[in-house]
Amino acid sequence: MSSPSGGEDSKDDEKDEESNRLLPLSSSSPSQSLQSEDYSDEVAFEAREKIVIVDVEGPDSIDAVDYVPPFSWRKLWLFTGPGFLMSIAFLDPGNLEGDLQAGAIAGYSLLWLLLWATVMGLLIQMLSARVGVATGRHLAELCRDEYSNWARYILWFMAEVALIGADIQEVIGSAIAIQILSNGFLPLWAGVLITASDCFMFLFLENYGVRKLEGVFAVLIATMALSFAWMCGDTKPSGKELLKGILIPRLGSKTIRQAVGVVGCVIMPHNVFLHSALVQSRKIDPQKKVQVQEALTYYSIESSVALFVSFMINLFVTTVFAKGFYGTPQASSIGLVNAGQYLEEKYGGGLFPILYIWGIGLLAAGQSSTITGTYAGQFIMGGFLNLRLKKWMRALITRSFAIIPTIIVAIIFNTSEASLDILNEWLNVLQSMQIPFALIPLLTLVAKEQVMGVFKIGPVLERLAWTIAVLVILINGYLLIDFFISEVKGLLFGFLIGSGTVAYVSFIIYLVSRCGTSPSNGLSLELSERITCNGN
Repeated sequence: MSSPSGGEDSKDDEKDEESNRLLPLSSSSPSQSLQSEDYSDEVAFEAREKIVIVDVEGPDSIDAVDYVPPFSWRKLWLFTGPGFLMSIAFLDPGNLEGDLQAGAIAGYSLLWLLLWATVMGLLIQMLSARVGVATGRHLAELCRDEYSNWARYILWFMAEVALIGADIQEVIGSAIAIQILSNGFLPLWAGVLITASDCFMFLFLENYGVRKLEGVFAVLIATMALSFAWMCGDTKPSGKELLKGILIPRLGSKTIRQAVGVVGCVIMPHNVFLHSALVQSRKIDPQKKVQVQEALTYYSIESSVALFVSFMINLFVTTVFAKGFYGTPQASSIGLVNAGQYLEEKYGGGLFPILYIWGIGLLAAGQSSTITGTYAGQFIMGGFLNLRLKKWMRALITRSFAIIPTIIVAIIFNTSEASLDILNEWLNVLQSMQIPFALIPLLTLVAKEQVMGVFKIGPVLERLAWTIAVLVILINGYLLIDFFISEVKGLLFGFLIGSGTVAYVSFIIYLVSRCGTSPSNGLSLELSERITCNGN
């Protein structure tokens, strides 16, 4: 490709030759692109499935460095969807149980913590979206290239364990709601089997496109919002106490456990992987800086609105139980299983009994979160293992991982509320243990120029993100220590826990040590392509 026409031209040609050696230009022929696509790895969304954003391909000036596309409500509407699917993890039955326990035991005093925990969760999820948009790949795919085989298999296993733990809680929550709405006619295990069918509903909806699926989730979120807002209106919580709870930080020695639960619930490991994949449902070229920047702006707005809605729903649940049960004998024993019964005893029936309103909201929370769990499982398995399976096969596999143990749990614990509460504590601990294995890879990758190019986060944002990550990990570490001290008994069990802790901490140290290392060749080549195309 070099030309002997002159010294200056020769230098330019040498640069072009180096760029072409690293990776072909984006203006390669359609046949080359097709061949590349056929040979490509497993992807979150096929090109035909992606939603086209109108006016993204604008005038020639759109490629100019200083070009800023005007804000468009139509574009915001087209980008709306992934953030609301992501927000469902903030509304799953496990979170609702944390809300009702915080309200019953701590009253209104932890509402400020709920607000700031949601803000922290928003920052982490925006970083996840940033990785997905800027690289064109989701977090599980990037981890596959970033880490050695043994490390990525451990990360995959940990992500699957976290997903199974969350899924058991979500399916049990749906089963409890079905039991409430059937007036106790259907046992817990029957509710689990009914909930398992959501996998097939998910597959059915996927055939009609991403937008239809997002519409179903919008209906489920609206159902939750209306149900819990109705309950809040019925119970008439104190507006003055509510404002004090949001604006004035308070934390008592008796409410530390609930505070830890509120913060610990904001980061769901599978949700970090999920959001980085969902944002790729829009047709955005990661090699075009203006398109990426515009997508990040709209996704930031959309995610902020979605998590504000989730905050309000969590707020409704917390205030209902703060009003009804704070300072009562039932406060310490209330949980997801008996919450409906306590509500009925406290507020009675009426035209629309509060028990059934609670059941409808809980069912919407359980169904929506189990479907997003199936979605997340597909991306996690496909990304880490690079499995090019048909979607129905991956959905069936990921759903089976959760449903089989859940059915066993439902049969064993069907008649024991205390046993279900203990099980829920163990599942919370299980998920808390997995948080570092989603956060550390995310923060490692989003700060690397070799991976993110010009969209790597700056030093201030990086320090803030690591501060939040360390805070969340320490808070969940406190939960783990407190739980194991109270539950672990016996020398052999203690030895096994101690040995597992050493291995656990060693792997976290390994992940942190990778923060300053260079990425794999695959990630470096992708960056070369972006730099080359932006330069042209």
